[in-house]
Amino acid sequence: MKNILVIGAGRSASSLIKYLLDNSTTENWNVTIGDVSLDLVKQKIGNHKNARAIHFDINNETQREEEIKQSDVVISMLPAFMHMSVAKDCVRFKKHLVTASYVSKEMQELNEEAKQAGIILMNECGLDPGIDHASAMKLIDEIHREGGELISFKSYCGGLVAPESNDNPWGYKFSWNPRNVILAGQGTAQFIENGQYKYIPYNRLFTQTSTVEIKDYGKFDAYANRDSLSYRKSYGIENIPTMLRGTLRMEGFCKAWNVFVKLGFTDDTYKIEASDTLTYRELVESFLNNDNLPTKTKLALLMENLIDRDSLNKIIWSGILSDEKIPLANASPAQILQELLERKWKLEEHDKDMIVMQHQFQFKNKRLETKNITSSLVVKGEDQTYTAMAKTVGLPLAVVTKLILQGKISATGVIIPTIKEIYEPLLSELETLEIKFEETFH
Repeated sequence: MKNILVIGAGRSASSLIKYLLDNSTTENWNVTIGDVSLDLVKQKIGNHKNARAIHFDINNETQREEEIKQSDVVISMLPAFMHMSVAKDCVRFKKHLVTASYVSKEMQELNEEAKQAGIILMNECGLDPGIDHASAMKLIDEIHREGGELISFKSYCGGLVAPESNDNPWGYKFSWNPRNVILAGQGTAQFIENGQYKYIPYNRLFTQTSTVEIKDYGKFDAYANRDSLSYRKSYGIENIPTMLRGTLRMEGFCKAWNVFVKLGFTDDTYKIEASDTLTYRELVESFLNNDNLPTKTKLALLMENLIDRDSLNKIIWSGILSDEKIPLANASPAQILQELLERKWKLEEHDKDMIVMQHQFQFKNKRLETKNITSSLVVKGEDQTYTAMAKTVGLPLAVVTKLILQGKISATGVIIPTIKEIYEPLLSELETLEIKFEETFH
């Protein structure tokens, strides 16, 4: 029997756990799932004979080491900053590790030790990063094999709400960590366009957007991710003139979200004293000048008229201009906004979420003709448990775990799914799980 340890049984782990248990008898696996909430784990596993539920405390060194020692592969669904204690134990006890998180500097520093131990520290193996890497590399490698030269690569992804569940003006509901949504884009976006480096500071990020169209689903706002440059080396396209990675939102979202940014409501660096004594409108007023004017007029002046009727309707609908009391004491503006939107953007019982991803390739073939490929993915959730986000984050982790246990990955050390021996079987199985890209050549 092979032993798998899953640390974390939260929202994104549902499809991962189901896949592991569904395949456990055929593959001869024992699956241990640990979480701070034992009840949550029990809900996820039912009475499956190959599953073991444990209360797991990542800071309990004795428990952590003992569970990792007994495992062949560890899947960490913890927040990124918690991975390192697990990763170091995996290296020490020569156990494979799989995560969906970005490769941190500290993780990369374990590369040589992991190679010497003969183990895999697989990172960036969820949706974005993860499926985006695998699907992009498949086409990049095909272009190169046929003698082509890639001159532009743009990649976009968004976790959204399915059209049939889209019942609010923003076209958005939370299907993953709300805090990450509120703080998204902070820092400076960097990319390269026609050989020139481009930079967009956070205060302009949601005004310098583009439009991405996906067949049958219409147009989406796209804003640049913070780092579009580091993957040039990982993808083997160091000299590409144009490369951009971005995030997708429903059309009109970015213009309205920019109001929150401009107001200062996405700032998490300080606390509003006695915030629970204020109404939302009073807090908004505290950020505005010209006390004798109506709030909406002052807001328009602050935005220098970069606000239209549609954006204003979104802001009003959010409740940020209401006379409702703020329920949080001594909270940051970002915490106040998050609490409010968690109520307004809640994924209801019968709602379905949706993942949209699109890669845009432009290349010169060996006859020096300019060609384009558009590769698009749309995945809808089934319900609140098996969401599109849970599927697209959890299933790649599960499939790669199976490949590791079957001995089908020869690479060792700190890796991401940009290697053919990983992305080829991964994408092939994901297609059987209804995660399939539609490619158009033009």
